[in-house]
Formats: sequence, C-alpha cells, structure tokens
Amino acid sequence: MLLSDFLASKPYISVMAGMDQDENQVNNVFSFQDLVSTPFTGQVNALCLTRNLDGDFAEIVSKLELKENMKEVQVAELNELHLTDSGQLARKVLLEDLKLLKEHGASPVLNLIKCYERDEIFPFFPTDVYSFHVDRSPVATDTFLCTYYGDPSEILPNSQGQQKVLVPEIRSELRKLHDGPEESFDAFLTEHFFDLHYQSEPKAKLISLGIGNMWKLAVDHPESQVLPCLHRAPNETSRETRLMIIC
Repeated sequence: MLLSDFLASKPYISVMAGMDQDENQVNNVFSFQDLVSTPFTGQVNALCLTRNLDGDFAEIVSKLELKENMKEVQVAELNELHLTDSGQLARKVLLEDLKLLKEHGASPVLNLIKCYERDEIFPFFPTDVYSFHVDRSPVATDTFLCTYYGDPSEILPNSQGQQKVLVPEIRSELRKLHDGPEESFDAFLTEHFFDLHYQSEPKAKLISLGIGNMWKLAVDHPESQVLPCLHRAPNETSRETRLMIIC
C-alpha cells in the first residue's frame, strides 16, 4: 500500500497528516499487559515498555555458539548454559519474555545476530532490514521486539520519511528494472517489496529503541487504523553480537 493511498483511505488520519507527529508517535506503557492490550490510535504507532533489566546478558551471548551470521536460540540450549548468578537472572528474563509473548498468542524468536544478509540483488535499492521499512501482513497483527545486548534498532518518524518508490529518480530506475507494461508496475513493486522501504530526511531525528525495552510496532495490514511504523536494524558499527527477541 502506498502512503498516499493509506492516507486517502483513512480520512481522519489525512486531516492530521500536516501535524508534527514526531513527539506523538510513541507512547509509553507501564506493564506487559498494557503493551499487548493498548490499541494504536491517532498518530501513535509505537508503544514502549521501558525497562532496566537485571542480569548479565553479555555472559549469555559469550556462551552461546554462533557459527554463522545469525541463529535462533532454542529454549533447551538456553537452559543448558552454565551461568553465574547474574547470567541466571538474565536467562530468567529471556524465558519470562518468551513465555508472556507466547501466552499472548505471538510466535517469539530469540535471535543471536552477528549481522543480517545484505541485499545484493538490487544494490541501488536494497530491501534488507538495514533499510528503513515497514512490516506487512495480510491479517491483523503487531511486531514485538526487544534488544537485550548489542546495538538496538531505530525508528524513523513517519513525518521525516518518504516512501522510496515515490522518489522520481528511484521510480525511474525501477521502471527500467521492471521493463513491463505500466498496468503491472505497482504489482512489481509489491512483489519485490520495494514499496515497503523509506528514506529519511537529511536531518531526521531517529528514535533508538534502547536496550531492554519491549516494543510493539504497528504493521501495515488491512484492519490497521494508523500508519505503519518505519524502523530498521542498526548498521554493524560496533560489531557486537546482538541478542534480541522479535515476533
């Protein structure tokens, strides 16, 4: 869905489109139950449960074996780790978060990440998670994520981002890549996920998701009443292995 189409289909949102959304896009909640039960409304498309977690998550990262760039950590493997008291506290947090999300009906995955795969198919328009993007689903759902160790993800305020397929220079290059009839161009953009990606304004004020905070982000789905949340994975600047839950 193009941003312009979304706004046109949501009249009350289009009225607010000219307002400064940056400070009103994120709301804080104070319990996990509030996080999962609070709906997105108006300009709000990101909810944050701010937490200062106990435990040594670095110890867990150091003791998990990572042979490739990324792997899913299974609960059995987590439970088999021999940890100090501080490491055990961190493991307890991870297990509890997985349990709460599963009880909510989500399918959480605990990932250990050295780096994500880069998109080398379309180098002038990468569609990997290092690019600001929105998540899309054919059914109503939300994205939950929490970074326990390593660099956290970032949110780009909707008012400071532009859908890349609407940028004339990029659109022209995509038409060359498409090399087909005009009536199939939009389907081509969707098929290759180009329409999910955004570029930031030069002086955009990015929002860090921080360490230990549990987030709920709005997804582009047919029943959504708000704009989807623009976000990306951090660039591999620190080279620290990340430990995070996402679903």
